[in-house]
Amino acid sequence: MQQFSDLTVQNSHGDDIAMQAFDNKVLLIVNTASKCGFTPQYKGLEALHQQYADNGLVVLGFPCNQFGQQEPGDDASIQSFCSLNYSVTFPVMKKIEVNGSAASPLYKYLKAQAPGLFGTKAIKWNFTKFLISKDRATITRFGPQTSPESIKQEIEKLLAQ
Repeated sequence: MQQFSDLTVQNSHGDDIAMQAFDNKVLLIVNTASKCGFTPQYKGLEALHQQYADNGLVVLGFPCNQFGQQEPGDDASIQSFCSLNYSVTFPVMKKIEVNGSAASPLYKYLKAQAPGLFGTKAIKWNFTKFLISKDRATITRFGPQTSPESIKQEIEKLLAQ
């Protein structure tokens, strides 16, 4: 399996971004959707970004349409939605798949490193969160029902390391 820093993702314009660019940063990676009951979590994610970005937190949103077809738009419309409705300034990347044979290599890695409840690997729904330490030794998975605000203590602990 690849190392985390060897993985590459794409921004909303389709440009390759090496995960190595985020070395020595705490990462909060979230699969997002615009038409989901959890969509208001964008507000909490942006608040975390505003509060902790200067201390080394990077929030990355990965839109996904695999759950109830709740992210039907293209990348440009997703960016517009996030900006207009939630004033999102953290990076919202290119729309991806998180499960199945076409799953993003990033999500294949995350699911292998931090399985869900009872060891399940699949992402169950939108707004599943992965909190990743600077040294990548700790990857914690949080379900969609876990609000961004409720993981502040874990973020602060990782930022202090």
